[in-house]
Amino acid sequence: MRRRLINSTLAVVLVVVAVFGSSLVIVETQAIEKSVHETTQSEAARLVAVVEARIAAGEQVTGRTMRSAVPADRYVSIELPGQPPIALGERPQGGTIEGRAKGGNGEVVTVRQPRSAVSDEVGRILMLIIAVALLTVFAAALLAVRQARRVAAPLTDLAETAERLGSGDPRPRHRRYGVPELDRVADVLDSSAERIARMLTAERRLAADASHQLRTPLTALSMRLEEIVATADSDPDSVREEAAIALAQVERLTDVVERLLTNSRDPRSTSAVGFDLDEVVLQQVEEWRPAYRGAGRAVVHSGKAGLRAVGTPGAVATVLATLVENSLVHGDGTVALRTRVAGNQVVVEVTDEGPGVDPELGSRVFERTVSGRNSTGLGLAVARDLAEADGGRLELLQQYPPVFALFLSREVVAAPATG
Repeated sequence: MRRRLINSTLAVVLVVVAVFGSSLVIVETQAIEKSVHETTQSEAARLVAVVEARIAAGEQVTGRTMRSAVPADRYVSIELPGQPPIALGERPQGGTIEGRAKGGNGEVVTVRQPRSAVSDEVGRILMLIIAVALLTVFAAALLAVRQARRVAAPLTDLAETAERLGSGDPRPRHRRYGVPELDRVADVLDSSAERIARMLTAERRLAADASHQLRTPLTALSMRLEEIVATADSDPDSVREEAAIALAQVERLTDVVERLLTNSRDPRSTSAVGFDLDEVVLQQVEEWRPAYRGAGRAVVHSGKAGLRAVGTPGAVATVLATLVENSLVHGDGTVALRTRVAGNQVVVEVTDEGPGVDPELGSRVFERTVSGRNSTGLGLAVARDLAEADGGRLELLQQYPPVFALFLSREVVAAPATG
């Protein structure tokens, strides 16, 4: 591309110089010829005046007396009535430029100058024009190289940016070049880079969230299946009950997968409805009770009954399962789930008797990749995102003993109309 720009610029300059130089040579040649002719004619008129003055003074007009009045590089012919012509100077060979003047007494003076004088002057003008043309072409070449670099460098840079995008590096470069068309391309590439970065971030976040959100239901499902295996021979009724609970967990697991896929397509999507909060809380207590029993601990439920919240039951169950599992892994003693009312919201608090949250972490426990005890650091972050997607919020009310609180909008049940 640089070579094409340089060649095209030089071609334009050469055409302009050729046209302008040729026109200038023609004009200057005509002007020089006209000037030489006028000069020769003026010298002839001057010499006629000299001849007339000498005749009027009674002097003889001869070659010797007129020698001093004739320039050395001119050929002059003086014709007097009744006398042979007087020739002064060397007769030029080849073409000449002639000037003729006639006096009042019939005398005629002819001045001739070789045309080579015109050719010499034209040659000097031509050399000057060629020198200027070469200087112009040299300056144009430098300008063309600079302009080619200015245009080609941004294109090379844009090509590298596009190649980086294709290789999976979506960082925008935010470079501008002072050329509107190139800046427009740079804007489009930066916008594309930002969109690709958001898409990659969403995909990575989906993978991380899916791995974590599916782990908790799968853990609970695994515990139920273990209960079924343990009681298969001794208590058929318990087997049926545990199998029903396991099926319910499979359904919630399916809901979690569907919600993850929905959020990956549109993070603002929601399926919030009114639901019985006690049902979700008691469900989590029952699901996690075998795991706590196996660890020699207990999980209990207390608080205000009959509360209804607005949200997605599957998401709320996932948030509570995350909190209960965190208490199982990182906490100690009895885990308590307590429901209460706070203004127009319902609150589910989860607390245990363990060492609590590290004071250095504080509310940062909800940030991704922040972990206090060798965990992934995703659980509470994902739970917080799920709560916010339902219009609620997840907060750390107290670090020791740890108290996590899930706030949800309270569903207001209209009183029946009385007749």
